[in-house]
Amino acid sequence: MIMVTIAFLLGMILCMLFGVPYIDMLRKRMIGQYVKDVAPESHAKKQGTPTTGGVFIIVAVVLASITTLLLAQKMTTIALITIMTLIFYTFAGFQDDYIKIKNKGNDGLTARGKLFRQIAIALLPTLFLIITNPNACTFSVGSLVLDLKWFYPFFAVFIITGASNAYNLTDGLDGLAAGCGIPAFIACALISLSLGEVELAIISAAVAGGLLGFLKFNKPKAEVFMGDTGSLAIGGLLGTLAILGKFEFLLIFIGGVFVIETLSVIIQVISFKTTGKRVFKMAPIHHHFEKLGWDEKKVVLVFSLISLILSVIAVGLFAAFGRGLL
Repeated sequence: MIMVTIAFLLGMILCMLFGVPYIDMLRKRMIGQYVKDVAPESHAKKQGTPTTGGVFIIVAVVLASITTLLLAQKMTTIALITIMTLIFYTFAGFQDDYIKIKNKGNDGLTARGKLFRQIAIALLPTLFLIITNPNACTFSVGSLVLDLKWFYPFFAVFIITGASNAYNLTDGLDGLAAGCGIPAFIACALISLSLGEVELAIISAAVAGGLLGFLKFNKPKAEVFMGDTGSLAIGGLLGTLAILGKFEFLLIFIGGVFVIETLSVIIQVISFKTTGKRVFKMAPIHHHFEKLGWDEKKVVLVFSLISLILSVIAVGLFAAFGRGLL
């Protein structure tokens, strides 16, 4: 537990230290966010806010993780695979942000190009798990044991890619992705630690600390956005932790807010294409509440509280049922 706490504190401190010079550099180079025309009117003022803040989040998380893993003598293959997955997703997200900045617009990688990169990266932890864990393809919910056999690799890639996209969708308000991500990664750390996966617990704690440090710069009114550089990577890591730690079922609760955000988009698209009507005033659902008159701080606070409650439920379920729930 001590090493997990160290990882959390290191992630937070390093993120706050790296954030100041990085944001200053972005401002000097006039590297800012371009706001979509379809966004709520209140978002127009965000135009030009520095983006790609995910760079200093990930650098802080990686350094905090490696330092703590070395101190704990836990620099194992699974730790390296997890960190490599995070870094690869960061490069994919940065490429997307770079194209947007270069073209001075909000269109980065094509949807197909982004998805291809996400799937390719997700194969790394998936194949590693299947090769090293003879029980990789099975998981249980209570007394029900499921063996997905050859279908499991598709399932795992779907979980990791889905988590990456879901977190990316959630990153639409100042402090929202970070505020919802902190309790989610703390839950991952506690569950991983209980499972004996100390490496995963350390990395999870480093991310939670990094996100807390990032909130110093990202809380309303944000000084910087994490961009796809951060959101694709952090979301992909969340799915990777659930797959490698074999707590896939609990991810429904841990990432509950991200699931809701994604479902709101899917429901909106299906409803509009089939009936011509919108279920929500705007999707993802955090914009729906903005349209209802909620201010940004209220949406972020409520959604973060929901994420905290769902994460506590996930940890509680694990404490009550242990591996019988996995």
